[in-house]
Amino acid sequence: MVRDAAATRAGRIKMLLLLLVAASPVIASYFTYYVIRPEARRNYGELIEPQRPLPDLVGVDPQGRAVPLPALKGQWLFISVADSACDAQCERHLYLQRQLRESLGKDKDRMDWVWLRTGSRDFPERLRPALAAATVLWVEEAELARWLQPASGQRLADHLYVVDPLGHWMMRFPAEADPSRMRRDLERLMRASSAWDRPGRP
Repeated sequence: MVRDAAATRAGRIKMLLLLLVAASPVIASYFTYYVIRPEARRNYGELIEPQRPLPDLVGVDPQGRAVPLPALKGQWLFISVADSACDAQCERHLYLQRQLRESLGKDKDRMDWVWLRTGSRDFPERLRPALAAATVLWVEEAELARWLQPASGQRLADHLYVVDPLGHWMMRFPAEADPSRMRRDLERLMRASSAWDRPGRP
């Protein structure tokens, strides 16, 4: 019995060590980004503490298929939220998402740009050509607001949001954000995660 207990303890220790080894690139890159790198102290976007995991919320894509939000894990997500009617601010955000993602060059395939649309379920056909490379999902705004939150005095649609490949909402850009400063933050995130993040979902 004593021998069995010792073997069990040894097995658990080995399992914990394996988990630590597997997670060490993720831990190291986050430690580097948040603690060591001096520019992390000058991030433009607001870091979300504590980070919030993707909720068990189901969206609907333009073809009418149900897509659970947790299925988006495995890629960096650059998210906007807006009513399906998509006013001028919405169109500006979609344009910025596309341009900033393109500006990442070889790293762009590690980031998806996502529009979480609310309100009417009808897809705005005028935007279909421009959204060919985007992930577009209709979601219930009330349910979405239990996960993403705007800054005080702002609306959910006023911001752009960043979710890491582990599925955690970790950054919110200010309303009327400066594109050049957003790009610097996105580039830092790409550098900080380059040791463990690869394009595509596992």
